[in-house]
Amino acid sequence: MSQAIQNLRNQLHISHSQLFTYLNCSLKYWFAYVQKLPGAHSSVVLHFGKAIHTCLEAFYLALKETGAKLPLSELESIFERSFYHSMEHVDVPILFKKDIPDLPSGIGMGKNMLQVFHEEVNLDGHTIEAVELPLSAQLYDQNSQPLDIQLIGIIDLLLHDGKGNLVVVDHKTSKLAKSQSAVDFDLQTTAYSYLLASNRYVFPLAEVQARFDVLRKLKTPKFEHYYTRRGPDSRKRFARLSATVLSGIENRVFLPCRGWLCADCEHGVACRNW
Repeated sequence: MSQAIQNLRNQLHISHSQLFTYLNCSLKYWFAYVQKLPGAHSSVVLHFGKAIHTCLEAFYLALKETGAKLPLSELESIFERSFYHSMEHVDVPILFKKDIPDLPSGIGMGKNMLQVFHEEVNLDGHTIEAVELPLSAQLYDQNSQPLDIQLIGIIDLLLHDGKGNLVVVDHKTSKLAKSQSAVDFDLQTTAYSYLLASNRYVFPLAEVQARFDVLRKLKTPKFEHYYTRRGPDSRKRFARLSATVLSGIENRVFLPCRGWLCADCEHGVACRNW
C-alpha cells in the first residue's frame, strides 16, 4: 500500500464501500465498521477480484510509465501470486462458489479472463492521467456546514480522452452483465465525480464521464464497457445522501435488511443473534 493511500485511510473518513454497506444493510455496517466484528468466513470472489485488480493496476502503471504493455505471461504470474497470497492470509474458512469451486479452477478462469483483457484492451485516443488515484473531499451537513468526516476514494484509472475531458474508469469482475439503468444510478461513480470536482480536476458545473470496464466470469470470458455521466445535480444529491447516512450512523440507527447481500454475508450468525 502506498503512503498516499495509507495517509488517506488514516483520516476520519467514510468511503463509497461504507456508504454502500449502510444503505444496503445498516446492521452489517454496525458489525463491520463500528464493532469491527471479525467475519465468520471469507468468499473466494473477494480474493479473486482483488487478484484481477492487482493485475490491471500493474498493467496500467507499466503502460503509463513505459508506454508498453506488460506481457500476458507476466500478468498471469502476478494474478497467480496475488490470488494465493490473498487467500493464504485469512484466518477464517473460505467459501468457494459454483463458478470457482476450487483454487485450480480459479487460477484457470483468471488466466482466461486476463487473456481476453490483454487482447482487447485499447486506449486509442486516450492518455493515462493516473492509476490508483487517492482523493479525499469535505462533506457537508444539510445546512451546508462542513463535517469532520471526509469522503475518501481511490480511482482505479483516470484517462484523458483527447478532447479535454477526463474519463473515470472502474474495474469490475462479474458473471452477470450490467444494465444501463444500474450503471446510470451507480453510487460509486457519483462518489468519484464528487471527489474530482472537490479537488478541482473538473469545474464545479462540469459533467464527469465515467466507464465501467467489466471482465465477465464466463466459460468464454468477455471484456465489456459501460458508459455513464455524472453532473452537478448528481453530486448535490450524493452530498445530501452522505450527510443523511452519517446522521443515521451518529444516531446509531442500525437495522437488518434482508436482501441479496445475505447469501454470502460473513456476519450472518451475528445478524441472526441480533
